[in-house]
Amino acid sequence: MTQALDLATRSFRDLRAFAADATIPADAHGDPFLASRAALDLPQGPISISLVVLPQGRGRVEALPDDEFLILLDGAITLETADSTTPLVDNQSAVITKGTAFAWSSREGARLIAMRRNGSPDGSPAIIPIDASAPLEPSNPPLAELLAGPTPDCRNFTDYRSADTEFVCGTWDSTPYHRLSMPYCHYELMHLLDGSVTFVDGEGREGTFRKGDIFLVEQGAHCSWESREHVKKVYAIYRPA
Repeated sequence: MTQALDLATRSFRDLRAFAADATIPADAHGDPFLASRAALDLPQGPISISLVVLPQGRGRVEALPDDEFLILLDGAITLETADSTTPLVDNQSAVITKGTAFAWSSREGARLIAMRRNGSPDGSPAIIPIDASAPLEPSNPPLAELLAGPTPDCRNFTDYRSADTEFVCGTWDSTPYHRLSMPYCHYELMHLLDGSVTFVDGEGREGTFRKGDIFLVEQGAHCSWESREHVKKVYAIYRPA
């Protein structure tokens, strides 16, 4: 998928590869949703990424400490609050907001990637499914001075935006385009629903991601983007104001 990365260099990260190699601490205590986790080696800061491994059974979280975007890797899970029931199957995603109390259940166990926005502002407790089939509206294309070729047609649907507008999750698609390398002032997790995209980072490392892949571009990375076919993705972005 991608070449090996020098972790001192901010770049793109293959999260399925991370999940395949991650080890859950044997001495974890508390509810598995919060305790049965392995962390991606990111600098300490506003974003953390974890593999969550849930056993068959049930559990409960009394109050989620911060906003989290979740994407199911395998298995199935049902999330329940006093007001809603949210099943996740087949790589579906959801956002659980800070302070939400919920129960979870899984008949076969499940693995998820969790993107936590550390220091989330207070908001309304909720579980918000990401609707990958939602109707998309036109959105801004990349800046013209960064494009090596025609301007693409881009569309977007936002399922969740935090109270301070810094954490945003939803679905986006685009016609093909080639964007020159630029600095990422944000973290972006992407799950490709259609198409493929090739990145080249500031050290010349190249990686291509395809339909079904899940990956992260780190804040501070310097990357180009080239997609030669229609691309659709679910995204979770932390962009400081």
